[in-house]
Amino acid sequence: MKKRLSIFFSMLLVLSMFLAACGGKDNADSGEKGGEKDTEKSNVPQELRVNINTEPPSLHPGLATDSTSGNVLRQIFEGLTRIDQNGEPVEAAAEKIEVSDDQTVYTFTLRDAEWTNGDPVIAQDFEYAWKWVLDPNNQSEYAEQMYYLKGGEEYHTGKGSADDVGVKALDDKTLEVTLANPTPYFTELTAFYTFLPINSKVAEANKNWAHDAGENFTTNGPFVLSEWAHSDKIVLTKNEKYWDANTVKLDKIEMIMINDPNTELSMFDNGELDWAGSPTGALPTDAIPALKKEGRLTTQAIAGIYNYKFNTTVAPFDNVNIRKAFAHAINRQEIIDNILQAEQMPAMAIVPPTMFPENEKGYFPDNDVEKAKEYLQKGLEEMGLKDPSELPAITLSYNTSEGHQKIAQAIQDMWVKNLGVEVTLDNQEWAVYLDKVHGMDYQVARMGWLGDFNDAINFLEMYRNADGGNNDTGWESKEFQDLLAKSATEGDADKRQQMLKDAEAIFMDDMPVAPIYFYTYNWVKAENLKDVHVSGTGDVQFKWAHFE
Repeated sequence: MKKRLSIFFSMLLVLSMFLAACGGKDNADSGEKGGEKDTEKSNVPQELRVNINTEPPSLHPGLATDSTSGNVLRQIFEGLTRIDQNGEPVEAAAEKIEVSDDQTVYTFTLRDAEWTNGDPVIAQDFEYAWKWVLDPNNQSEYAEQMYYLKGGEEYHTGKGSADDVGVKALDDKTLEVTLANPTPYFTELTAFYTFLPINSKVAEANKNWAHDAGENFTTNGPFVLSEWAHSDKIVLTKNEKYWDANTVKLDKIEMIMINDPNTELSMFDNGELDWAGSPTGALPTDAIPALKKEGRLTTQAIAGIYNYKFNTTVAPFDNVNIRKAFAHAINRQEIIDNILQAEQMPAMAIVPPTMFPENEKGYFPDNDVEKAKEYLQKGLEEMGLKDPSELPAITLSYNTSEGHQKIAQAIQDMWVKNLGVEVTLDNQEWAVYLDKVHGMDYQVARMGWLGDFNDAINFLEMYRNADGGNNDTGWESKEFQDLLAKSATEGDADKRQQMLKDAEAIFMDDMPVAPIYFYTYNWVKAENLKDVHVSGTGDVQFKWAHFE
């Protein structure tokens, strides 16, 4: 799945911070509404300026896989549901949702709504978009998100047809969705960007509709994509045709692309930005202690993890003991204390402790150098080598960012000191880096992951298949696959949870990924900016934002 590479799927920048929950319900920017306050703020320019660091790799809902793209898409599109300010899914493009007794058939009744070109938003737009994701010819990396639909996996893997997929427009206003299994979090999924609709009429006429702003880029959300100056900035303006336009107070959102945290904070301090830091940008790690001391820093924990992925298809990381050696030889707390400085939690597991509380401790001790050396020696023997210097050269890759660079340099030093290996660093701009990792053109690569919804499956199922869109490790386990499959049909919540824990144990024993830390987000904002909603999974929404 997700997410969000977040993405990061996102770019999942390292400068994150603290709160405590996936699906968290705190609105860090809650402000007064209504009456006098609304009248007062009408005289204040409602124009928001934020930094999104980099060019979004794709603003096509079916192709986006990262948090940069996702944070733009959430402002300009509307799914059947939307995550509200309390962190709960509520009706959005759908005004009514009915669920069958067996929890497998959802009937969505659409409200009256328009695309930005005046076309009505119809049920066929959702059916088209979801089947587009599943069409193997379109190479959507999030196609597995649609495996919740009956017949979805079969269509995507060439074992079934589009006609058998469990999404059907019964008429313009009625969408019937049939699931392969009961999925209690399905209305959370329908708020995620892969499940957004596409104007089927426009998309069928122009396959490149999502490449640039203009009349072809039709959307149905709170804001309109008015300008897209590639690698420079994106400008959103209020969508007057949006069904809930009266709720939207901002007239304009300017999203610049500056990939330097120091410049971002300087622009904020100079009044050129209204927000600096996560989830759209990043703060300089060195500035975090001072900002915290000054009382300017907002910190919020999110359900996300910062990882180093191993390419398990090439030496030396095709050897499980070598992978374990590298994972054990990292001092995570030192990275948090000396680089991140924002109350992150060391990760020795893959599922956040907001979902599995026991993962505060994890599967192995942090910075266990002696164990790392034992694994290294065992791995060398299995490879027929006598000394670490005989290992293939190790390259550690990361996407361009001050924070990612500092972490990579620290871990490079740890591996050289603790394991006696040679490690070189390699970095690229985000879009190029994503292509590199997805193409398995790496040895060790930084990647983060934010939960798409509040369930542990979201952190496990991306590793179900070696060729899965966001696996990127080449790792696969039949036992792991079987446990995930059984969990999908298990009605007892406790038994299902144990199956997922057992699956995680298999994953951690094989160590295709070295977890580094669980995310927190931190930011500073203009004092009069209110009601920006950052969810427990790290999404940001500006639908309710306004300046007082």
